[in-house]
Amino acid sequence: MKIGFIGLGNMGAGMAANLQKAGYELVVHDIVREAGAEHIERGALWADSPAEVARASEVVFTSLPGPREVESVATGPNGVLAGISAGKVYVDLSTVYPDVVRRIHEKFAEAGAHMLEAPVSGSTIGANTGRLAIMAGGEKEVYERCKPLFEAIGDHPTHTGPIGTGAVCKLAHNCMSYSIQAIAAECYTLGVKAGADPEVLAEVIRNSAVGRAVHFNFIFYETFLKGKFDEPHFPMKGAVKDVGLALELAREYDVPMTIGNIAYGELITGLNRGWGDDDARRAMTLQEERAGGVQVRIPEK
Repeated sequence: MKIGFIGLGNMGAGMAANLQKAGYELVVHDIVREAGAEHIERGALWADSPAEVARASEVVFTSLPGPREVESVATGPNGVLAGISAGKVYVDLSTVYPDVVRRIHEKFAEAGAHMLEAPVSGSTIGANTGRLAIMAGGEKEVYERCKPLFEAIGDHPTHTGPIGTGAVCKLAHNCMSYSIQAIAAECYTLGVKAGADPEVLAEVIRNSAVGRAVHFNFIFYETFLKGKFDEPHFPMKGAVKDVGLALELAREYDVPMTIGNIAYGELITGLNRGWGDDDARRAMTLQEERAGGVQVRIPEK
């Protein structure tokens, strides 16, 4: 089975190489031909356009910088849609807006072809090593058909649901990632300015609850995602005390804590509602209220 791959940049080059390592024949294209040199040396065929890639392949992947490039390559003149035939599959690995992939999906469906979105997470390191999370939205049967390909480029493929849900998951993840980055910068800066050795501070955080991802792997699942707060892993009143002391230290050393103060405000609001003895994660429900009463809950199995 020939696989098409368009976009051999920072992420695409490694993913395409891993498809080759898994034994798949590739047909490749990039706006810079030299980007495909190593893949061609390993046996890949070069195509002069996305349409030509689609004509020569059963499944076509794209890995591109953003929505504009994806729409152009997928549906523009001499794009994937112009060369694809009924029954074939187009998979976009880029990070784009949900409505963009829904619009592209509709055009491919009209042509009798299939489309999956499959944004990835894991950085260039993951792209090169095959350690990527893959968030695939679209028809389940098409996902199952492509799953061996996903397993060649990543170690955690997930079918997220209908088309557009992959983009939703990826955008939520990336926003969370860079928000964590912002509070991490505040707290590292606070620690060092208050006298901690940077290497020691980094090691302590890496070995503690945050660094071990205890919240994402356990605590959120047992509290917020189940709506259970009456058996606290750590009470809200204790969290108010700890964050309050950190902010007091920040004021002493003139360290601005924009995100830290927001977190403290959430905890104080929860405390004023009488939640002091509940698990500190109950403060997360305040955002559910502000979002119109949405509940982020995982059914008990």
